Amino acid sequence: MKKAENIKLLAFDGDGTLTSGVLVMGEAGEAFKLFHARDGLALALAHRMGYKTAFITGRKSPIVENRGRELSVDFILMGISDKVSAMEKLLQEEGLSWEEAAYMGDDLNDLPLLEKVGLAASPRDGVKEVRACADFISRFEGGRGAARELIEKVMKSQHLWKEAVDSYRDGSHRVQQ
Repeated sequence: MKKAENIKLLAFDGDGTLTSGVLVMGEAGEAFKLFHARDGLALALAHRMGYKTAFITGRKSPIVENRGRELSVDFILMGISDKVSAMEKLLQEEGLSWEEAAYMGDDLNDLPLLEKVGLAASPRDGVKEVRACADFISRFEGGRGAARELIEKVMKSQHLWKEAVDSYRDGSHRVQQ
C-alpha cells in the first residue's frame, strides 16, 4: 500500500477502535474496557521501532490513559472535540506532515480527521461513512486486532516487519502487551 510507505505517526481513536465500543458504566462512571493484547503489543512495538504513537479520543478515560502509558504511547489526547486541530498541533510539534500520519477511527466524529491524514483506516465494523473514506479497512473489528493489522501493514510496507519479528526471536526486546 503506497500511502503506508510514508507513515511516521500512528494514531487511534479509543472506543470502537482500540476497544469494541461497548461502554460499561457503573455508579462511579466507567467501570472497565476490554483491550486486545495483540493491539497492545503492536502499539508498543511500533513505538520501539521508531514510530510516534497517539490516542486521540473524544472521551476522557483514566482506563485509556493507563493503557496508553503502559504501552509507552507518545501522545494521549482525551476529551478532544476537534480532532483535526489536535492532530495539526501534534504534527507541527513533531515536524511531520499530514501525509506522514495514519489515523484509525470508527464513527462519524472521526470523519474530519480521516479525510486529512495520509492514511485513513477503519476497523471492519466502522460505520459505513468511515469505511467509505478509509484507505484501509481492517479484517478485524475494533478492539479485536484492527489496530494490530494496521500497524503490521505499515511496517511491512516500510520493510520493517521482519526486523520487528526478529527482535523477539533473539530475545533482545521485551514489550508490554
